Amino acid sequence: MAYLIDFVLHIDSHLVTIVNTFGNWTYLILFAIIFIETGAVIMPFLPGDSLLFAACAMAANPNYNLNIWFFVILFLLAPFLGDSLNFFIGHKVGKSLTKNSFFGRFIKEDHLKKTEAFFEKHGGMAISMARFMPIIRTMSPFVFGGSGGKYKTFLPYCLAGVAAWVTLCCGSGYFFGNFPVVKQHFSLIIIGIIVVSLIPALIGALKTKFGKHDDAEN
Repeated sequence: MAYLIDFVLHIDSHLVTIVNTFGNWTYLILFAIIFIETGAVIMPFLPGDSLLFAACAMAANPNYNLNIWFFVILFLLAPFLGDSLNFFIGHKVGKSLTKNSFFGRFIKEDHLKKTEAFFEKHGGMAISMARFMPIIRTMSPFVFGGSGGKYKTFLPYCLAGVAAWVTLCCGSGYFFGNFPVVKQHFSLIIIGIIVVSLIPALIGALKTKFGKHDDAEN
C-alpha cells in the first residue's frame, strides 16, 4: 500500500522509469492499469485521473517520444472495456456475491436495491457522472448490472462518460502538464486532482448521513 501511495503521488517520476525501462510496452502497461481499475471490480484504488494527466503531459514532451493519439485511443478503450466487463460480472453474479463471505463485506444486497432506486430516480446520467468519481466509477457498472439494468441503457451513458473523462484528463495533461509551475508542484497537482474528484462522493455521503439523521428525528 505504501508503494501504491508513493506511485500515485509521484506518478510522473514512476512513469519516466516505466518509459525508460519498457519503451513502447508503456502503452500496454498503462492500458492494463486503467482497464483493471474498473474491470476487476475490487481494485478501485488504482490511479485513473492522475495517470491520464501524467501520461499525456509526458506525451507533450518530445524527450519521451510518446504518441498522444495512441494514449487517447487506449484510454478510450480501456475504461469502456473495463466498465463493460464490470457490468456483465455484476449482471451475471452480482446478487450472488452478496452471499459470499468475502465479497459480501463490500457488496450488500440492500446496496444493490438502493442503487437501482438511485438510477430510476436520476436516470442514466448517473453512469456518466460516476466516471469522474474514483471508487464509485468502479462500483457503478457492477451495481447497475447487478440491479437488473440493461446493457443497451448502460452503453451510451458509459461511452459519453468515458469520452468526457478522457477529453478532460488527457487534454489538461497534454496542454498544461509541462508548464513550469505544474512541473515544480506536480505532486500537489496530483493531490488536488484526487481531492477534487472525491468531493462529489463526499458530498453524497454527507447528504445520505444527514438525511438518515433527519428521518430518524422525524
